[in-house]
Amino acid sequence: MRLPRSRAPQPTVAERVRTVLAAAHSMTVVSDGLHTEVRRLDGAGVMSRIHVHAPTPDVPPPPGSERIPVRLEFTDIAPTPVRDRVRARVTVAGLLAAPYRAPAESDESTCMEFGQAVIEDADGRAYVTLDELEAVAPDPLAASEAGMLTHLLDSHSELIPLLLRLVPTPRTADLTRAMPLALDRLGITLRLEYPRTHSDVRLPFPTPVTGMDQAGPQIQALLRAARRMSHPNRLPA
Repeated sequence: MRLPRSRAPQPTVAERVRTVLAAAHSMTVVSDGLHTEVRRLDGAGVMSRIHVHAPTPDVPPPPGSERIPVRLEFTDIAPTPVRDRVRARVTVAGLLAAPYRAPAESDESTCMEFGQAVIEDADGRAYVTLDELEAVAPDPLAASEAGMLTHLLDSHSELIPLLLRLVPTPRTADLTRAMPLALDRLGITLRLEYPRTHSDVRLPFPTPVTGMDQAGPQIQALLRAARRMSHPNRLPA
């Protein structure tokens, strides 16, 4: 069981899907009855192996060259050891002109006709069009999010109770721990864990960031605001 999430400003659905695709280290390709695991190769993201294009005009393919349905499955996993680490699942469905070949068999990108993209998370399921994906950029902190969150947890864990001061009216009586869950251009998300449930709360940055170099100052601004709070919320001793 989990409690409702806070409703502070957050990235759009299209931004979240685009970010998951850009930051993914692996994906599962499901086509022609086969499941193929694809992992990061030679420093490039897994999506470098798939070229997605808009649907072609509705013209039947020549006999013997029917297009093949394919699904690309991605799992967005929190970099910190929170309860229920799967933050979202993204599936991109489309069509291939030929059977999918694993990256080990070819260095070329596979051309895929886009059908639909869907993201499933704690808020439910949402669909995204190709136009919506092409209209947004991945979150500027996507590549550095994991390192920044693990650094916060491993080297500056004493700051997490401080950030709790910014949570409006949290349930603290049976709070077992608070952990950093996510970081994006609009703010940081904490997961508040209780004996039988958990909830996520977003702490918005004073100003959205446009690059990794701006994240540190925005986090420091949150900490300064937390220190000014006269009635801090604390983890149990």
